[in-house]
Amino acid sequence: MTDSVTDLNPPAEPLQAQTTFGFVLIPRFNMMALTAAIEPLRVANYLTASPLYAWEFLSLDGGAVVASNGMGLTTTALPEKPQRYDIIFVCSSWDSEHFEDKALFAWLRRQERFGAHLGAMDLGTYVLARAGLLEGYRATILWYCANAFAEAFPGTEAVEHLFVIDRNRTTIAGGTAGLDMMLDDIRRRHDVRLSHEVADHILHFPVRKGESAQRNAAGGQQDIVQPLLRKAIHLMENHVEEPLSIPGISLELGISQRKLERLFQKHVGRSAVAYYRILRLQYARVMLTNTDLSIREISVACGYSSLSHFAKSFAEQFGRRPRDCRDSWPDSDPAPVWPGLSVSLNNVKPLTQPRDA
Repeated sequence: MTDSVTDLNPPAEPLQAQTTFGFVLIPRFNMMALTAAIEPLRVANYLTASPLYAWEFLSLDGGAVVASNGMGLTTTALPEKPQRYDIIFVCSSWDSEHFEDKALFAWLRRQERFGAHLGAMDLGTYVLARAGLLEGYRATILWYCANAFAEAFPGTEAVEHLFVIDRNRTTIAGGTAGLDMMLDDIRRRHDVRLSHEVADHILHFPVRKGESAQRNAAGGQQDIVQPLLRKAIHLMENHVEEPLSIPGISLELGISQRKLERLFQKHVGRSAVAYYRILRLQYARVMLTNTDLSIREISVACGYSSLSHFAKSFAEQFGRRPRDCRDSWPDSDPAPVWPGLSVSLNNVKPLTQPRDA
């Protein structure tokens, strides 16, 4: 977290002036991502008995905005007249892939001209990009959206980091990454010792750097992933469009296919073939919700030469046809559902027969 002995014992200096955040909440935003970003600021004020940070919750029309977990926050409508915010974060999650609001986009551009540093958390990166505010920048987004985001916005360099600060833009992947980003802000604006103390108070350690990976291990299995299995999953993740054969993966790793299958059954709970298939279908689901590619194009991008085979496999895994999954959270669903790699849905009956895509 520190680069030199000097960093550990910096000279005492007066704390800087108050930094004001504006958090623009889009319905169905991620409450955890927002809370993670705010708590280090609150604790910094608490520990110094100084208003180092201030924040305000904003929305297009004001009033209560409901998060994806059903909790609501009272917000103020976006001020029409220029108002000084040091940093403005767009907070959004589900269904932000195609979010469009000209009034918000114009307001964000005005705030930039007024000198505000613009940011986004979780899928809010999509909102900034659709507003034309990330062209030529580096940015991060949740790991499972990174490839689809890069496909939709080739002018933005998408990286799978916890947070990215590029000139007057800051993007946070979501989840608990806001803790690390704000601790870094406290360190840079005020004092590394204060950053350490805040981390202790919120029980967050070790503090991660912005360029840290979002996942501890390939496949997201963290410490349960045996090294050889991790390499196998990494090969699968990097060969989605042109899938490798399981014997080919075994040969690449220098082990027998039988041993590879035992590793998958023991640590993942399913065969190597089944895991690979689900991984590709998860990728397809992200492409369906995050891009405008046709279903045929997506099936090819996920290694399926037959559209009917792709549609059948997709429906068997997720209980819906591909064309019914173009929205990540349809209005007809009371809550979002995103089956993971560690959950088997083999007993889920499709909502409709998968005769076509």
